Amino acid sequence: MTRRAFLGLVAALPLAGCATSHRAAPRAGATTAPSPALSVAPSVAPSPPSVTAGAAAPVWGGPVPFTAGKALLGSYLALDGMSYPQALALRHKQLGRDARIAHVFYEWADTLPSSIPDAPDHAIPMVSWRGTAYAEITSGRSDKLIAAAARNLRRFGRPVLLRWAWEMNGNWFDWCGARNGDDPAGYVTAWRRIHRIFQEQDATNVAWVWSPNWNSWPRTDWNVYASYYPGDKYVDWVGVSGYNLEGERPGTLYDPIYRAYAKRKPIILSEIGAVDHGGSTKADWIAEFSRYMRTRPKIGAVVWFDTDTHPGYAERWRIDTDSASLAAFKAMGRTPRFSA
Repeated sequence: MTRRAFLGLVAALPLAGCATSHRAAPRAGATTAPSPALSVAPSVAPSPPSVTAGAAAPVWGGPVPFTAGKALLGSYLALDGMSYPQALALRHKQLGRDARIAHVFYEWADTLPSSIPDAPDHAIPMVSWRGTAYAEITSGRSDKLIAAAARNLRRFGRPVLLRWAWEMNGNWFDWCGARNGDDPAGYVTAWRRIHRIFQEQDATNVAWVWSPNWNSWPRTDWNVYASYYPGDKYVDWVGVSGYNLEGERPGTLYDPIYRAYAKRKPIILSEIGAVDHGGSTKADWIAEFSRYMRTRPKIGAVVWFDTDTHPGYAERWRIDTDSASLAAFKAMGRTPRFSA
């Protein structure tokens, strides 16, 4: 199976039973952008938008609230030869803490969950829900499916992060603009229709995560990620997928999104991981990322791709590929930055 062929696969079962939909930067003809000098952000978050006297202050993050300078540290967790509870127990023993976000993947036509069995008690679910061709949504043909999904997520009875049709600015999914007539506006229309149906079903516990890839493919003027943005009214968190696959610096992967949206929305690094290039490279990158986080107070959540069960890939994304990487991750998780 080629790298791109696998990218369209994702399982219907949550967590330990689920195959992943990980994608790093496009490889076919892509080149890594040069790492910019990191411009240090203020040590406190920019002030939220002002409100008129007597009006309620905006809630950053919607149903999953955001606190400047504090980040939720979560994961997609699937370890070879282990059930999900076993993998959770191992990570708790190694790190002395549980994940604050439990990431699961679902197909477009799946019945979305109303609970995640065995997830840590205080973990916030993040449901990555695959999309489909825009016309399947904008035509109204999927309205009943969407309404049923909304009712199931409502049954959680607590806040849930919903990440619909991620990495739309690539060319590897059915919901990418490149596979829908080069028409980002169709994505926006589909998103807003889904959002409206969820509101009609009273699924107000859902926090909406809009999550492009860190770089766009194809690299054309029409395919910039901003063209896919549904609007502030329809988004609670702005996410991004970005992996250290070829030595990319954190600023290369995340600063463009941060600069574009952090004054308006909290940022979630919704898929993140690092490849071991030998020696201490993976541990060094995790340590660099930890330092980077101290300078970006509007990043309110980080969701690690913690797995070695990714078919067709030689890279092992799990955090404990060696003792130094595990130690670096543990040290990062113990900093005040990840105390949310």
